[in-house]
Amino acid sequence: MTVWIDISTARHQLKLMNDRALIKMYLIAVGKMLTPTPSGTYTIINKQANPGGPFGVLWMGLSRPHYGIHGTNNPASIGRDVSHGCIRMHNADVLELSAYTPVGTSVSIHR
Repeated sequence: MTVWIDISTARHQLKLMNDRALIKMYLIAVGKMLTPTPSGTYTIINKQANPGGPFGVLWMGLSRPHYGIHGTNNPASIGRDVSHGCIRMHNADVLELSAYTPVGTSVSIHR
């Protein structure tokens, strides 16, 4: 079983995939026009519980420095282009996602 993450910035969707099968889909917030979420293929390189500030209950760092998938202290932002490039999720969703995605999980980000 190869679990990976597929992110569409245009659709504000994060899909948790198992090979080619969809496990679950989440609504996300992405980068705004001046600080867009970078397209590309990255890897989850670390996880930090309760990182503080605007990052909600969990931070999952990507192999692109300064970018990650994280919770939020502003749930009303989900579904919008509002971040500085990171992927924001509802706190319960990022905790659920983290349980399926070990460090080393591939993350594909595209429009």
